Amino acid sequence: MRTRSQNWAQAAYERVRARKDWEKREEYQDMALKLPVLVRQAGLSQALAFVHSRGKEGHRAVGDDLAAVLGHGNLEALAEAARRAELLQYLRLTREVLQVAEWFKRFAQALLED
Repeated sequence: MRTRSQNWAQAAYERVRARKDWEKREEYQDMALKLPVLVRQAGLSQALAFVHSRGKEGHRAVGDDLAAVLGHGNLEALAEAARRAELLQYLRLTREVLQVAEWFKRFAQALLED
């Protein structure tokens, strides 16, 4: 039996590893390293809107991968879920996004370094 965190870690690892040879991996790594801090400082909805607004393919890919790991499909669906969530749902979603974003950050540091 595996924990939810283990499943998220495995899914995040596979998605980051798949980006290892991607031409936009520096943008991807940049956002993967910043996203946990963005969520803590700005809040979930604002952080997701920021990632969406960046317009860089590598940045949006982090949001899409994170949303997919959490079962929301893509960044837009995750942002919509955050905007429509009631307070307790929003707090839970924020906590889950932070946990998964930390996995992305760690794996980006380990796998995407030059």
